[in-house]
Amino acid sequence: MAVQEARDGVGAGAHPGGCTCGDCPHGARTGHRRAVAEFLLKRDEFAAGQGLPTAVAHSASASRQWISEELTQSAEEVAARGRAEGEAWLGRMWRWTACAVWAAVVLLLVVQALTAIGAGWTAARTAGLLAAVVVGLALTAASWFHRARGGALAPVIGEDNRLSTSRAIAAGWVLFVVYAVLVLVGRLAAASHHAERDALLSGLDLARGAGVVTVLAVVCAIAVLVRRVVGLRVLGQRLQKVRADRPRAADLLTDDAGRGTFTDIQYVVIHAVALVFAAVRLARRPDQLPDLPWGLAVLALVSAATYLAGKYAEGGRPVILSVVRAREAGDLDAPIRTGDDIEIRGAGFVPPGAQGADRLARMVVRIGTVHVHVPLVPVTGGFSNPTDTALTVPVPADVEPGRVEVQLVTAAGVETNRYTIDVTE
Repeated sequence: MAVQEARDGVGAGAHPGGCTCGDCPHGARTGHRRAVAEFLLKRDEFAAGQGLPTAVAHSASASRQWISEELTQSAEEVAARGRAEGEAWLGRMWRWTACAVWAAVVLLLVVQALTAIGAGWTAARTAGLLAAVVVGLALTAASWFHRARGGALAPVIGEDNRLSTSRAIAAGWVLFVVYAVLVLVGRLAAASHHAERDALLSGLDLARGAGVVTVLAVVCAIAVLVRRVVGLRVLGQRLQKVRADRPRAADLLTDDAGRGTFTDIQYVVIHAVALVFAAVRLARRPDQLPDLPWGLAVLALVSAATYLAGKYAEGGRPVILSVVRAREAGDLDAPIRTGDDIEIRGAGFVPPGAQGADRLARMVVRIGTVHVHVPLVPVTGGFSNPTDTALTVPVPADVEPGRVEVQLVTAAGVETNRYTIDVTE
């Protein structure tokens, strides 16, 4: 009923507060929250042994399979709602980015007005304000043309729908250098004497801004190189990447799983400090490019090299180390037979960012020629199967006795090594 009312509200030009139709940002957000709440309630009920139909309650394997199917269907609904919310979030983000840009321009005007008290308004302040307006207009136009992809954030959103740290740092340096050059252009246009114009032109000499130019070149090169490195490692199955529902500010400081990473944090912090220093130098000397000291420039370059090395070192292909027959308390020791459960032990089974039930349900184990979907086993607050280092699956009756190979396909589509086991009748 609420869904139908919400859809009726679209034609009337309004959406009720409980809209879940997904046709508006509020509806997508509300629908996702409700789907998540329903999934968590269902998972915890199953973990407590509640909600099982009597037809499958007598069989442990049947109840496990039924619970896994129910949770998978519910998780797919959550994932669909999450994607809809992410698209709606990106669609409305262009307005927020445009507002943030002009808020920064207003803040610059206020700071210039306060610092002009006593010192007086100068041509450099006018040039700085006009340069900010030009940059603001450019970013606003970019936000409009990319309004379906996050506005001004579109260039720094990676292919995995996360904010890219390397692109964000490169974009920050590019915007700063463009602003600094526009300030000099404004000063040059207002200059009336040859000596003043010559001084402003000499401010663009490479010797004056060698540090800034070097850092700019390196961070832009790293942004391009990181994209190439990540792409090749994903195609070579040496790195697992899963797509996020939407970008988050924390992506700049964390990995795909949301854990803070040293390489990203130091890269953002050091370059943010360097940008602040360069901005202060520009405010003090608006007649030349900021002369970033070589000590600070080298520090920024070392930070960039550390970040790049971290990109080469992260990830790794999932690997199966051993496969054993799963044994419950009271079971006798025996070889692996069809119908038994096997426990696969290894590393890297769950890619970063794939901890959601919809991602876990996509894991498949090949046992010979049979593809077995990994069952979801709920516990309070999460799942006990599968995990990043171990998972349990049944050996179907369709598996022929003899030596068969076991291989796992993760949620990112990466295949593990093949592990041979003996299956008896």
